[in-house]
Amino acid sequence: MSDNHGHHGHGHGHGHGVSAHADRRHLGGALALIAAFMAVEVVIGVIAGSLALISDAGHMLTDAMAIVLALVAMRIAARPPRGGFTYGLKRAEIISAQANGITLLLLAAYFTVEGVRRLIEPPHVEGLFVVVTGLAGIAVNVAATWLLSRADRSSLNVEGAFQHILNDLYAFIATTLAGVVVWLTGWARADAIAALIVAALMSKAGWGLVRAAGRVFMEAAPAEVNPAEVGRQIAALDTVVEVHDLHIWEVTSGYAALSAHVLVTPGADCHAARLAAECLLREGPGIMHTTLQVDHASPGSHAFDDDGALRRLVQHCADPHGPTHHSLRRDEMAAGDGHAGHRCAAPGE
Repeated sequence: MSDNHGHHGHGHGHGHGVSAHADRRHLGGALALIAAFMAVEVVIGVIAGSLALISDAGHMLTDAMAIVLALVAMRIAARPPRGGFTYGLKRAEIISAQANGITLLLLAAYFTVEGVRRLIEPPHVEGLFVVVTGLAGIAVNVAATWLLSRADRSSLNVEGAFQHILNDLYAFIATTLAGVVVWLTGWARADAIAALIVAALMSKAGWGLVRAAGRVFMEAAPAEVNPAEVGRQIAALDTVVEVHDLHIWEVTSGYAALSAHVLVTPGADCHAARLAAECLLREGPGIMHTTLQVDHASPGSHAFDDDGALRRLVQHCADPHGPTHHSLRRDEMAAGDGHAGHRCAAPGE
């Protein structure tokens, strides 16, 4: 391939510190604990007349559904790329996380309305039943939370299930404290207050999941990666004079991808520039899946403006997107050998 033509490099990587098999095993164990206790809690909540207990049971039902959804999503996401799905079905995990976040928000809304109603008209609550069931629920949820904490929480899918279980643990703690107050003082409104506290915690966790999953769906860069800084770092590499059409996005949580057009000085080694950029991206922001088109820039008498700043050297693509990042290598450009930069073909050419 001629040095004047684009060079493309691809690096692939997507891995976590915990195996998918181990993740499924941890989620399966948590599901068994949750399902068994949920049935017991529904019965006791009805007998005791406790909204906090019934709300916990309802939340545990969504916990079980969240874990089942996470397990199904993991199976789907593991399928290899096929046909039109060139990334496979990895975003099934993001759909699962989004669903879990929305479920938490809906539950929070319901328990807020019901909690306010019971603050106004508090029903009779059997405090002792609530305390005993709450303590048992804390033990079950501590075990389930521990199991899920051992799975790979860098996956939004696993994190969604984890947040459900963790919020249920908070709910049981609040419920138990409310049961103690009702049992010792007879103040039934403590039960409704506990439900409102749990609703607030659900809202926080749910919104966090919805927002994080939404970033992936909207193809935003990972929250910890600054695209402008990445562009500046690539442009600062030896022989690189311009970076444009820089795109960074997440295929799924923990799987970032990047594409960019990189212009180097005339006569420079395009392959060496690509390898240097890939190394920078791998060791810096940790982006393993990259597609870089490296071409020679076109020097010219009008390369620099009156203030000595490098102008855009060539209209490299018909429809460039985003900001352009460039270095100020005046001496290198002045010594250029006159090679013309490769231009992307316009539509219809």
